[in-house]
Amino acid sequence: MIGIIGGSGIYQIDGLEGASWVRVKSPWGRPSDDILVGRLNGVPMAFLPRHGRGHVHSPTTIPYRANIDALKRLGCTDVVAVSAVGSLRDDYAPGDFVIVDQYIDRTFAREKSFFGTGCVAHVSVAHPTCPRLGEAAATAAGRAGVKVHRGATYVAMEGPQFSSLAESRLYRGWGADVIGMTGMPEVKLAREAELCYASVAMVTDYDCWHPDHGSVDVAAVIATLTANAGNGRALAVELPDILGAVREPCPHGCDRALDFALMTAPEKRDPDLLARLDAVAGRVL
Repeated sequence: MIGIIGGSGIYQIDGLEGASWVRVKSPWGRPSDDILVGRLNGVPMAFLPRHGRGHVHSPTTIPYRANIDALKRLGCTDVVAVSAVGSLRDDYAPGDFVIVDQYIDRTFAREKSFFGTGCVAHVSVAHPTCPRLGEAAATAAGRAGVKVHRGATYVAMEGPQFSSLAESRLYRGWGADVIGMTGMPEVKLAREAELCYASVAMVTDYDCWHPDHGSVDVAAVIATLTANAGNGRALAVELPDILGAVREPCPHGCDRALDFALMTAPEKRDPDLLARLDAVAGRVL
């Protein structure tokens, strides 16, 4: 099952057969919204609007753990996350799509793990995204007629305000390529849930570092988002044909990320926490 997490401006996907909105109960709270499920070219798909329909959640208040848990409970194996970003490079222009493969986490007010006291786990995020799924997303973007860049570093900021000029210059100096507010902890949680995850970043602006562009404002971002939304939906529609109906084990080990992660001795594990981990970590528990 392919899961699509839609970012700002993308609140549905088109053409799903037998589509219906379903409410998924999660022990991690209520997800951002109900989830649209159906089939496309014979492949099951699930769509979750990250901010909720009507954009009711800020980047900080998005229930990231509930969202990832809900997708895993539905049976998702592959998750493609679409989000709006600012560009920190001249050659990443508004309207371009970027396949992210690295992150710098600057968020500080969010729950970042399913694990904790009573069941400690350390999952590697050296390579947080799935190369196989990222390449499929890039191919889908190309088929949708979008200019796409493969491989980029994403700075995740807390928000909801946009960057100061000093911050924007700092992140460029770090070698970051794009900046956004929702990439973290989503990718870390997907890794803990043993989901293949790919990030498709839609460039809406040049942030505020660019000397030929004014400060970022919501009106400019929304204008580009509106233009990008159709392309984002077109990308999602291409994925079933590219990925196919048969799901083989991930060659990069995404679906085995917990193999050596659990640290707490079995007799010391908290039963209440284990019960909440039934979908996320059931394979190893």
